[in-house]
Formats: sequence, C-alpha cells, structure tokens
Amino acid sequence: MLPLRDDLPTRRFPVATVALIAVNVVVFVVELLLQAGGSLDEFFMHWGVIPYEVTRNFGAHALATLLTSTFLHGGFMHIAGNMLYLWIFGNNVEDTMGRFKFVLFYLLCGVLSGLAQVAANTTSEVPAIGASGAIAGVLGAYLVLFPRARVATLVFLGIFARIANLPAVVVLGFWFVLQLLNGVLAVSTFESGGVAWFAHIGGFVAGLILVWLFARRRRPAAPTY
Repeated sequence: MLPLRDDLPTRRFPVATVALIAVNVVVFVVELLLQAGGSLDEFFMHWGVIPYEVTRNFGAHALATLLTSTFLHGGFMHIAGNMLYLWIFGNNVEDTMGRFKFVLFYLLCGVLSGLAQVAANTTSEVPAIGASGAIAGVLGAYLVLFPRARVATLVFLGIFARIANLPAVVVLGFWFVLQLLNGVLAVSTFESGGVAWFAHIGGFVAGLILVWLFARRRRPAAPTY
C-alpha cells in the first residue's frame, strides 16, 4: 500500500514540515555532487550512524551521527518515499504540536530510532542512513491523533492497483506490522536487505509515546461515512 494524501486540512501552512523536506533535499543534492566526485561513501561513513562506533567509542561525533544520519539518503527512491510520507502525515502532526515542538519531536524520534537500530545490531560497521526512523515517529503520532482520518491509498492487487480511501489506523497499522515482520525475519536470518527495520520500529514506538508530551491537544477525528 502506498499512501497518496489524507483528507485532513491544516489550519496554517506547515512551515516546519516543508523546511525539513527542504533540508533533506538540499543534503541529497550535496550527496549527488559528492557521488560525482567519488567521495560519497566516505561521506556516509563519516556522517551515518555506525552501531559499532556508537557502542564502542561513544564519543561526541558518534553520538552526533544519530542526528546527522537522519538527513542522509541512499538514492532517489529512498528520499522520494520518505518525503512523501513526511508531507502526507507531517503537516497535521505539526498543526497539532506547533512548529517548534514538531521539529523537536521529529529530531528526538530520529535519535531514538537510531538508538533502536544500534541496539539491534551493536557490532555492525555499516552506516545506517535515512529519515525513515524520524518519519516513523511522525506516523506513530498521526495514528494516535487521527486514527479515523481517511487516507487515499494506492493498493496493489497482484499486477493490478486501485486507489482506496482507508482509515489511517488500517494504513499505518499495516505499515507497522510489515516493519515488525521484516524485523523478525532480519533477526532470524541475519539479513536486513539494507533496510534498518528496527529504526522504523523504534521510531514508531517513540512517536506513539512522545506524542502525549508534545501534542497540545487532540484534534477532532475526521468523520467517517
């Protein structure tokens, strides 16, 4: 399932959400320039979060990568998918929390998701990158705040696909169950396929919990028909 949009209007323009998307895009452009110069792998090794470095050295730079890694992406589809989710679900969460609190919430979920990935594989020397852990926190917050909101979702049925308006609890619940299943599979087979499943899980759980501290109030749920 691929979400396309929701049916919840915002009371004001989502400045913080757009700013976060812009920062991610700017960093990705820098990555493209570094890739052309042949130094992208070194960039990822320096600014991505490496579990072994965090658990063994625990220095200032290793800890800083828990934050910097959330603004790095491994390719166009990686950043495109992440920014789509951030745009669809971030604007309403920002509208509820306020701009400053939303940015703080986003960054904190990103750090906690990185720690979850580190805890899942403490000896890995492969840098973990991506905004998906922080965005997973946004998804968790959205699920708490707007479980009955309708999300236009592209549903794939074999070789066919259709757009269906599904409740957020179904779309996000399915997404989280998928992360759990892949996380369990990664542990049982010692293969993650290059995806930081536990960052997704940790970020989502962090969002479910932290939303109660950051949200100013519960907005009315969207009416169902």
